[in-house]
Amino acid sequence: MKSSAIRLLAAAAAWVLAGAGHAAVPLPTLNIDKTQITVSGLSSGGFMANQLGVAHSSTFKGVGVFAAGPYMCAGHSNYTACMYNASISSSALNTMQADINNWSGTAIDAKSHIASQKVYLFVGTSDTTVGPNPMNALQTQYVNNGVASANLSYVQRSGTAHVLPTDFDATGNNSCGSSASPYIANCGYDGAKAVLTQLYGTLQPRNDSPAAANYIEFDQTAFGSNPGMASTGWAYVPANCAAGQVCKLHVALHGCQQNYATIGDRFVRNTGYSRWADTNSIVVLFPQTRVDNTARSTAASGMLPNPNGCWDWIGWYGSNFAQKAGAQVTAIKAMVDKVAGGTGNPGTPATCFTASNYAHTTAGRAYALWGLTYANGSNDSMGFWNIYVTTTLKQTAPNYYVIGTCP
Repeated sequence: MKSSAIRLLAAAAAWVLAGAGHAAVPLPTLNIDKTQITVSGLSSGGFMANQLGVAHSSTFKGVGVFAAGPYMCAGHSNYTACMYNASISSSALNTMQADINNWSGTAIDAKSHIASQKVYLFVGTSDTTVGPNPMNALQTQYVNNGVASANLSYVQRSGTAHVLPTDFDATGNNSCGSSASPYIANCGYDGAKAVLTQLYGTLQPRNDSPAAANYIEFDQTAFGSNPGMASTGWAYVPANCAAGQVCKLHVALHGCQQNYATIGDRFVRNTGYSRWADTNSIVVLFPQTRVDNTARSTAASGMLPNPNGCWDWIGWYGSNFAQKAGAQVTAIKAMVDKVAGGTGNPGTPATCFTASNYAHTTAGRAYALWGLTYANGSNDSMGFWNIYVTTTLKQTAPNYYVIGTCP
């Protein structure tokens, strides 16, 4: 009894040290349909979405870009030539295309996969940060790589600035016509719905109150130590996806000055992605950047720091920033591979195990972290790691357990 009490006190202390249950957990492995993996992003996140879609075109079946520009634009020109509504010449696009052609099948996936992608493009006509001209060039680049008009949606919306547009109000958001923090605004246009519809087809009605328990903060350090990436990221995992059902996977990339350290959870919760994900069996990954004030050599823009926590679209972290070997591309792809690594069959009858949290860990159904217990696969929080707390775990896939009961 004495040793048990000591273990209980140690677990309680660990709870406090872990921030009352807010410690980041490992990214779960889920049962993902690998033909339904897509990506989208705003601004630098839009450039990164495009880079991921080109570098790993066999993985990402769809790409959504809100206010960004063409692949490798800042690889050959000062980044300012790819923003501020700059016109991008056909000669410049030919130079960028040469990269795609030369790297196809080696530094990037075979470019033939791009032609089968579904693509969504959005820019506001009042966007002076990026503007329509770079987006026009991006549209041309996709067409030049074989994307059919039936698979390409390009929206230019009047009165909209440099923002991720929504159709609902949320605390702290800016106005639709203002390019200001947090760059999320009620523009009477549901951007999350538009991009997810283009990539996945008709959606079920959204849930405007997705469960708080479905948001998880995960450990990003497991996917590399890039100085431009935060130590933790976020994900939204609908309950049915956590229970082992086959789901889709979407990566949503914030823009500059939109990471968690800068605007809190607004990009994660206020953009609408999770509202649609909840009712449409879509797991959403929200990888996170961090501010990097160290001046670094870039591809074509000289020595620059990254004080706004932008995704690397100009070569801060290596000349291969837009290729499969790029530090941030590699990290995000590793996250996707981790989430999509499950092979569960939701048609297989579930098996349940009722035991103490300590027994679950020794049996390999759960793991302990900072004195708390988490189910393997789902990362469901089971409470203190000791012999006194009893939990029923339901196995829904190989090495995948959720808190629940069997019929």
